[in-house]
Amino acid sequence: MNISVPRRVTTAAALAALALGGLTGTASAGSQAAAAAPDIPLANVKQHLADLQSIATANGGNRAHGRTGYKASIDFVKAKLDAAGYTTTLQTFTSSGATGYNLIADWPGGDPNQVIMSGSHLDSVTSGPGINDNGSGSAAVLETALAVSRAGYQPTKHLRFGWWGAEELGLIGSKYYVNNLPTAERSKIKGYLNFDMIGSPNPGYFVYDDDPTIEQTFKDYFAGLGIATEIETEGDGRSDHAPFKNVGIPVGGLFTGADYIKTAAQAQKWGGTSGQAFDRCYHSSCDTTANINDTALDRNSDAIAHAVWTLSGTTTPPTGTVFENSADVTIPDSPGAAVTSTVNVTGITGNAPSNLAVGVDIIHTYRGDLVVDLVAPDGSVYSLSNRSGGSADNIQQTFTVNASTEVANGAWKLRAQDKAGADTGYINNFKLTFP
Repeated sequence: MNISVPRRVTTAAALAALALGGLTGTASAGSQAAAAAPDIPLANVKQHLADLQSIATANGGNRAHGRTGYKASIDFVKAKLDAAGYTTTLQTFTSSGATGYNLIADWPGGDPNQVIMSGSHLDSVTSGPGINDNGSGSAAVLETALAVSRAGYQPTKHLRFGWWGAEELGLIGSKYYVNNLPTAERSKIKGYLNFDMIGSPNPGYFVYDDDPTIEQTFKDYFAGLGIATEIETEGDGRSDHAPFKNVGIPVGGLFTGADYIKTAAQAQKWGGTSGQAFDRCYHSSCDTTANINDTALDRNSDAIAHAVWTLSGTTTPPTGTVFENSADVTIPDSPGAAVTSTVNVTGITGNAPSNLAVGVDIIHTYRGDLVVDLVAPDGSVYSLSNRSGGSADNIQQTFTVNASTEVANGAWKLRAQDKAGADTGYINNFKLTFP
């Protein structure tokens, strides 16, 4: 059955459901609900840690500022991001007579006046490879950035990621970055999320309490797992969020503990061993890949993705005339033919807009199998997703299409085809929003 019913989305209920306020919001302009963040594969994060360990082992046992292991670490992360489609910038500075490096990675798209940034320091101390401090934060931020690419995520806000040098010498890299940002550029950063030590072997679950919206975003995630959190105090002001906070940028982050001692109450709440440090190998040669709690690393990595997705969405609900087809259309497994869902647009004067919102809700167990296009009434094809997103499931997002050369009225089609075997799904909903 074809359903093409125009309706106005301007109700107070719609506004209340979508306008989350502050930093929060839905995932893309025109979407009806926030896109769920993907699960961050623990195995991928641990592989990054293994690679950082190998770099340290091959370079005198550390990845410290001014040492070959640090530059090799920066090159490793940069290569991953370049291959994933990021615009990367290598920023240099001098500290203690040696050249230092910050790596900045921008995901194309999103409002450049509203930036959500996540970061971690990549350097270790000279005494060890620094796998928990801070390979753990660096690897989780890297994998979150790669997940953005795999998902083809198109947030309303602009996403930026940073890896800082010379943190262990006094936040040198992050201070350099912030101090060299023009005031106008600082004002565009609506939130900075910092991750420094998130896989401690005797972990706690600590949340920064600097910005209430960011803090609540993390607390809500852990509450959903049934995990009570505590306010982070051990590292307050001692990591790379401090330079951002000092110039008025909202900050937040996660931490699993360093050389403070876990109390009996904390051990009862989180497990682990009371009377021992959260990380007995803090700033030591034993901070290797064996110095990681997989459960804490997994939970915190997923929490990072949750915050990035949640905070980077839109705060503006879609308005306009919506034409929608909610009839299910089965997508046959490869080598099946392409299928379509159709909406009949009527009553719109002239051409379609340059910002036509195309709402896609496809339920499928492997989105990387799918080629999805918008087909205009005259047969013109606009690519929406071409086998992107890897092994993630479902395509549930709103795409923006410049359809200004197309006559608005007529039969518009969402076309989907499965290009690989084994996984199946269906078009659940297709809608066009004309502003």
